Amino acid sequence: MNWETRVTKLLGIRYPIIQGGLAHLAYSELAAAVSNAGGLGQITAMSLDEPELLRKEIQKVKSMTVNPFGVNFAIGQHGRSFQDFLEIAIEEEVPVIIMTGGNPAPIFEQLKGTKAKKLVLVAAKRQAIKAEELGADAVMVVGQEGGGHLGRDDVGTVVLIPKVVDAVSIPVIASGGIGDGRGLMAALSLGADGIEMGTRFIATKECVHACDAYKKKLINGNETDTVVVKRSLGAPARAIAGRWTEKILEIEKNGGTYEDLRSFISGEANKRFIQDGIEDEGFAWAGQVMGLINDVPTVAELISRMITDAERIRSNWGN
Repeated sequence: MNWETRVTKLLGIRYPIIQGGLAHLAYSELAAAVSNAGGLGQITAMSLDEPELLRKEIQKVKSMTVNPFGVNFAIGQHGRSFQDFLEIAIEEEVPVIIMTGGNPAPIFEQLKGTKAKKLVLVAAKRQAIKAEELGADAVMVVGQEGGGHLGRDDVGTVVLIPKVVDAVSIPVIASGGIGDGRGLMAALSLGADGIEMGTRFIATKECVHACDAYKKKLINGNETDTVVVKRSLGAPARAIAGRWTEKILEIEKNGGTYEDLRSFISGEANKRFIQDGIEDEGFAWAGQVMGLINDVPTVAELISRMITDAERIRSNWGN
């Protein structure tokens, strides 16, 4: 099967598969593994404490792969400035810059004159149209099944992807609820030129910053074992259900402010679960696709399996 799409040509990758930003998890080991397996791996910049740490991660990726990779900028995080981090990415000539959350216009401005490809994560048709107007090379579109931060409209991937495909001329990358070859083929059938996967890549051997307890939760959990928090802040996000998310939802139900929620939704609370395995003192992002996760393969094994399954589906269509 010919896997060339507008996304593979744009990014210079073999397969139209992109790894999600994954706060506090997407570092050099995972990014390089995805890129080496034919997809596009990415480092998440804003999980790092200072810009020079990003330079080290970028250089580590370069030492592990000759293939393209990206750096993700979660620009909506409270109290974080991204400009110095972005300057490092520019200096290191990172081939792909991915923007999630918030207004990407300042990043587009800072990237003027560079060769970096610009991808923007959106969760609504109007956001995709705006991203194209700003100069995005492609949009990643996340449906409400996804893990982490979502759109406010609760629109599923199957409906949202064709809506965006019909509204923009740039390539569309589907995200949310995708974790195997079936999801890949479904996304392409909807008109997308590729997929982004976050949760599924957590349950891989190269996602070394995710603790075993987190990976076991993904394997043993069902699609019904997630909840959406932070709706009251206008920033809904899907996480694994547990005692900590119950506390978050209770505060929201009682009209709590951002300051009331701050310590419960912080990066530190996130890391206590995903890195340290202290489930009752933190939270972990995950999409409904956790109901389709049954093992922890290497990244290469996962992508190879996806491609094999997708090609089998395609061959069956011809019968």
